[in-house]
Amino acid sequence: MRGPAQAASWIDSHYSHVAWVRNIKEKFDVEIGFPIIADLSMQVAKAYGMIQPGASDTSAVRATFVIDPQGVLRAMLYYPMSNGRSIDEILRLVKAMQTSDAYKVATPENWQPGEKVIVPPPGSVEEANARVASGEYECVDWYFCKKSL
Repeated sequence: MRGPAQAASWIDSHYSHVAWVRNIKEKFDVEIGFPIIADLSMQVAKAYGMIQPGASDTSAVRATFVIDPQGVLRAMLYYPMSNGRSIDEILRLVKAMQTSDAYKVATPENWQPGEKVIVPPPGSVEEANARVASGEYECVDWYFCKKSL
């Protein structure tokens, strides 16, 4: 995953996007590091369910899609137009997914890099006994254990 999104889509013109990108750089000193897709026909917004029921025809919800390097949609986060997104949470989610992929583990709620991860349950009684006895794992029970990476 390259970051929280590979592309963003807005129901605005290319000129609006140019002005927005320049304004964000000028006012907040932030570079927009992903392509922005103009969606004047609303095909993208409709395809991804970004039009809120009862909203005007040009009012899309704020949506963030996390797409991995293979082009697989891994997460979708929707926000009403009236509320901002948590970039820290989106980055945390991306790091958690990258960790899960790399180590074949799961991450608990609010997991941050460096914290313990959840390991898959053991496949046999012997493996379960060895895991609990090893001291390497923090086990609630034989099937639910965490460990440091």
